[in-house]
Amino acid sequence: MQAERLLEVRNIEKRFGGLTALSDVSLTVNRGEIYGLIGPNGAGKTTLFNVLTGLYAPDLGAFEFAGSNLVGLKPYRVAEFGIARTFQNIRLFGNMTAMENVMVGRHVRTRAGAIGAILRTRSTRAEEEAIRLRSRELLAYVGLSQHGGMLSRNLSYGDQRRLEIARALATEPKLLALDEPAAGMNATETAELRRLLERIRTDGVTILLIEHDVKLVMGLCNRVAVLDYGRKIAEGEPAVVRSDTEVIRAYLGGALP
Repeated sequence: MQAERLLEVRNIEKRFGGLTALSDVSLTVNRGEIYGLIGPNGAGKTTLFNVLTGLYAPDLGAFEFAGSNLVGLKPYRVAEFGIARTFQNIRLFGNMTAMENVMVGRHVRTRAGAIGAILRTRSTRAEEEAIRLRSRELLAYVGLSQHGGMLSRNLSYGDQRRLEIARALATEPKLLALDEPAAGMNATETAELRRLLERIRTDGVTILLIEHDVKLVMGLCNRVAVLDYGRKIAEGEPAVVRSDTEVIRAYLGGALP
């Protein structure tokens, strides 16, 4: 059976003044897979994420998600279509609790407006309770149920990473884009993260993963693309990519782990 395409990126180019951060980048992410995006620092990986999630507009090219053209949409509209993301540098609301951070993620799936909030209508109260219930479920899902009342800035680094994932999942994404979720984690935390990502994929969410932990990527992803100086230099199954001579050259001439 032919895999069902979820995200199709075609010939994306992004320039910043005289610097070309992305050049003719094309790739396809299939529904139900974990797709890895690797490359040296400055290769353009996060820039591509920023294009796909509406933070940047591409200078050339286009991308479609679940059959819809999302180029030019604001980030909140991209989230409504079903793409959620985390960031390379953790972006939690430090003075809000873990529970409140996850609840914020539900905003794209709520209907109550300002009038309902002021009047405290029955439907608004019911929606708020549903938000709390779902947020508690997501905290348990990522292993943080005991920390729901803790300020997010007081959580451990690994717990903050998992909280960001829970907040992204609160938007009910079809595609979860993770920007270096294992950064700064020890071996035990990385193993726990791998199990969580496998569970998320099993539960029907497709994952697009930027990660410098090549061992994690090669052991977890169905397919991998490699960027170098803004160009895609390889794509395929992990075993094929890790033996590609241009990929090995991009990683300072040494064999991939």
